[in-house]
Amino acid sequence: MKQRTNLPKLSIRTGILATVVGAASMVAVAQVANGNTDAGVVVPQPSADIAFGAYDPPGFFTDRNGVSVEHLFLPWEDVELESLLLADQYAKERGRSVLLTIEPWTWGENWDVSPAELRAGIAAGDYDPNIAAICTVAGSMESPVMIRWAQEMESTSGRFTWSGWEPEAYINAYRHVVDVCRESAPDARFMWSPKGEEGLQAYYPGDDYADVVGLSIFGLQQWDKDKFGGDRSFSETLRPAYDRVVEFGKPVYVAELGYVGDRAYVTDWAGEVTTVGNEFPELTTVIYFNDKEVWPWPDGYGLPDWRITEQILPANS
Repeated sequence: MKQRTNLPKLSIRTGILATVVGAASMVAVAQVANGNTDAGVVVPQPSADIAFGAYDPPGFFTDRNGVSVEHLFLPWEDVELESLLLADQYAKERGRSVLLTIEPWTWGENWDVSPAELRAGIAAGDYDPNIAAICTVAGSMESPVMIRWAQEMESTSGRFTWSGWEPEAYINAYRHVVDVCRESAPDARFMWSPKGEEGLQAYYPGDDYADVVGLSIFGLQQWDKDKFGGDRSFSETLRPAYDRVVEFGKPVYVAELGYVGDRAYVTDWAGEVTTVGNEFPELTTVIYFNDKEVWPWPDGYGLPDWRITEQILPANS
């Protein structure tokens, strides 16, 4: 795989953890009342069947009812770990669990570790102190914690340095990270999180290393029209990925969810995401990615803005 620096993503995410966990500033920024309706905005309704969570840098869901999971992203280098304790307090005050996505890179501007170097470093234990440091803090958190490491590993898009490896190499690295993390966070649960594409089964690390399976599901109306001849629903988009992972017998999460289109398209998706339990009996939780896209969609579709306040586009735009 071609060596790359991932700098576009790093620059976007700089400071994002502090934004997510700064409870006082979040409340001031959000200014959103409890409830689930806002003028011009379509928000998924809470459901008894499928839990709802959010990755929420803008703070839209700060004090909103029905949110049970707080999703955080952080690299495993150059991160202020004390911020995780603020995240814990923020989640605890709202009765939420924490999904912690750990990405094996850094926020440093000169990070240029190649896939081969990353694999070798993990195998040699070079990153064990990073893993242990993060998991020690995670293990001390009072909120329930689930850890998601190096997601979308089967993707060949070139987005992540840890994607597209030979399956055995990825599995060995994943298991090593979980083993090291469990020593410091014995009560944490672990999410294995492919993108949902064909061939993901080869990357499954085994039942002992995955408590749940997470998927990334995004709906872009113009993409649907151009590639599939018309709008696709949440169920239609989820179905192929769900069918690929349900065979593992684990609870299924949509760990990253987003959708952008006209009002009818967005309303349909929002209405479905927590109400499709009968169709997808192993789907337990969906987590909205309430931020701008940071990696260009292929074929010139740009950077969709998944934010709840921006996702509705004018008809025929």
